[in-house]
Amino acid sequence: MFPLNQASSSRREFLNNAGKLAVGAGVASMLPGVRLLASEPAKKIVTPELMTKVLYDSLSPGQREAVCFAWDHEDGRGLLRTHVSANWDITDKFVASDFFTNDQREMVRLIFEGIVQPEWHERIYKQLKDDSGGFGKQNSFAIFGEPGSDKCEFVLTGRHMTLRADGNTTPHVAFGGPIFYGHAAETFDESPKHRGNVFWPQAEAANKLYQMLDGEQQEAALVLNPNMPAEDDVYFEGDAVKEFQGIPVGQLSSDQQEHMQVVLKKLIEPYRTDDQNEVLKCLEKHGGLNACHLAFYQEGDLGNDKVWDNWRLEGPAFVWHFRGAPHVHCWVHVADSPEVELNAG
Repeated sequence: MFPLNQASSSRREFLNNAGKLAVGAGVASMLPGVRLLASEPAKKIVTPELMTKVLYDSLSPGQREAVCFAWDHEDGRGLLRTHVSANWDITDKFVASDFFTNDQREMVRLIFEGIVQPEWHERIYKQLKDDSGGFGKQNSFAIFGEPGSDKCEFVLTGRHMTLRADGNTTPHVAFGGPIFYGHAAETFDESPKHRGNVFWPQAEAANKLYQMLDGEQQEAALVLNPNMPAEDDVYFEGDAVKEFQGIPVGQLSSDQQEHMQVVLKKLIEPYRTDDQNEVLKCLEKHGGLNACHLAFYQEGDLGNDKVWDNWRLEGPAFVWHFRGAPHVHCWVHVADSPEVELNAG
């Protein structure tokens, strides 16, 4: 396993060989902008979809049987490709196990690093170390469909993680489907400061907006006990008219709406640009942020300091639920249609 961000000759050689494999598989020609220069950083050489194809081609028949599935594969959890949870294993084969070769483990790492913005790599690696002892130790993955076809998705799971790479082959949804992220930085109960939690700045940005609200607006935005929805309740209502909790973003003043954009940027900034753009595209189809409501919850106010640990941004086909008590759990479901179903639990 190569150390984080170390551009060693071994890693460069591996990446160059992986690039050659991709060219031989005819994948690189389908991915504009991919450059296969061994002297460049990994983030300029590969995309998650490219590496998924290389990984897929490297798997033995026994490995494919364990981690590769049909697009619509179902098990006891329902449609497996769309499932999301706070702590789960999509297969029983951990990335760091001897079931995979060193090269295959490095390919999975590169897929992961391609989904996450480079500026966030160190923070996500910290989350993984704090929550599960490091990357791969409690992470499993699955590949649905066939890489290079019009239907393929890579899903990486573990404690406080569900990440996806689909190359926009999954219709109607951002991120390839619902995602989850979280962090218990130092203790299970992070009352009251969330010290070291890599995602807490998102809540700080949201709470700054709360402080910008006048008294009447704060009253509209704050949901009193005990009316907070379940954290995994990020379902859409379809054609039904849903009464969202909190204050309508469209009723905020211009400076408040400007800061709401800052909050949204904070939420999506850990992810690659393609996924960020897809979120914005889905959101705009249903009226943008002005069609959303922002709610803060009195329930779970760690330290009783009125710095709201739990809050939710929700629109017709957009839910971003931030649960900060006792530590951070975030459930995300974004689509271009409220008819998109969810398989969460």
